[in-house]
Amino acid sequence: MQIDSKDWSDLIIEGAEIMDIDLNHAQTRRFAVHATELVRWNQKINLTHITDPYEVAVKHFLDSLAGFRFIPMDANLLDIGSGGGFPGLPLKILLPSLSVTLIDASRKKVSFLKHVIRTLKLENIEALHIRAEDLAEDPFYCHRFNVITSRALSSLVLFQRLALPLLIDEGVMIALKGDPASDELKALQGRGAGDRDDTNAIDHQFSVALEKFHLPFVNSSRSVVIIRKMK
Repeated sequence: MQIDSKDWSDLIIEGAEIMDIDLNHAQTRRFAVHATELVRWNQKINLTHITDPYEVAVKHFLDSLAGFRFIPMDANLLDIGSGGGFPGLPLKILLPSLSVTLIDASRKKVSFLKHVIRTLKLENIEALHIRAEDLAEDPFYCHRFNVITSRALSSLVLFQRLALPLLIDEGVMIALKGDPASDELKALQGRGAGDRDDTNAIDHQFSVALEKFHLPFVNSSRSVVIIRKMK
């Protein structure tokens, strides 16, 4: 199977249908451009350890779409630690009305993201070489986004801490994870309670929800962690 083949495109469309997502071949052709450049650039810089076309389709593109139902139309979305562009770029292709900002601490990865954006002629999307904590110091971006995503951060508490200063009231944080441990979820929920004995406790109340799913075609349990910020 080749990335730019009809079989590759059909695989993603079939998998998306299993996930109750409507995709068309125009969108998967854009996925193919992204994937082709990902594999090509990966020969020079470390973007991903997943390069097999089948696994790229399932473990990168289908996985990136898992949280789409929690994203409102015309949302202003920030993707923290975007790396090779996941999940931000596939979500932009699926939902063109999104305004998207991709950030990463690696200059080379950001160069790749800018290249893909130019190649696909995507509009209303930018890639920035910056850390989330530094972005939050810019008044233009502080409390700007109503959706913040990440696949890169291993800790939910870290994700929440980085995302919160950038999120509007009643915004949503979406973390794509494997199977988060119960103690990790409890730690996150404990911070939401505003425990004053914890110097890192967060003043804002928020809700935490967990949605588990299986990636189509592979035996891989995945989770979408949805953290909603309350007024």
